[in-house]
Amino acid sequence: MSDREAAQRTAVIAEAKTWLRTPFRDCADVKGAGVDCAMLLVRCFVDTGVVPPLDPRPYSPQWLLHRDEEKFLDIISKLGAEVLRPPVPGDVIVYRVGRCFAHGAIVIDAAHVIHAYKQEEQVAISPMHDIRLSQLNDGRPRPRKIFDCWANKTVGSRQ
Repeated sequence: MSDREAAQRTAVIAEAKTWLRTPFRDCADVKGAGVDCAMLLVRCFVDTGVVPPLDPRPYSPQWLLHRDEEKFLDIISKLGAEVLRPPVPGDVIVYRVGRCFAHGAIVIDAAHVIHAYKQEEQVAISPMHDIRLSQLNDGRPRPRKIFDCWANKTVGSRQ
């Protein structure tokens, strides 16, 4: 990892922490007033200059309950590339919720993520292996994917 990438990863995590306690609001992106998990990721990566500006809205907050279309993965793929390795700070981790991958968080260290979490009703730091994140209701492991915003050569062009 280059010094520049390490500094950008640190900046993304620092930006995410400035959103702590912002209320969970579907499709919102106003610090202190409301944000959802997708827009928290967009704001943190766009506002730190890691990815070019993008706005995936409008999207229905309930799409994951009624469709198999991977809309959330479409959003995340604009931020970075999926990687097959353990997550490192600054990576995005996405979890399957309902029928699709529909919840995302920023890895802040080897054991924690920061995310706009509907169950907490706000942006919060949670253990990465919190049972609500890591397991399905029947106890099986929840499917997840790791995305690296520095792995895709076309991403991060504003470096």
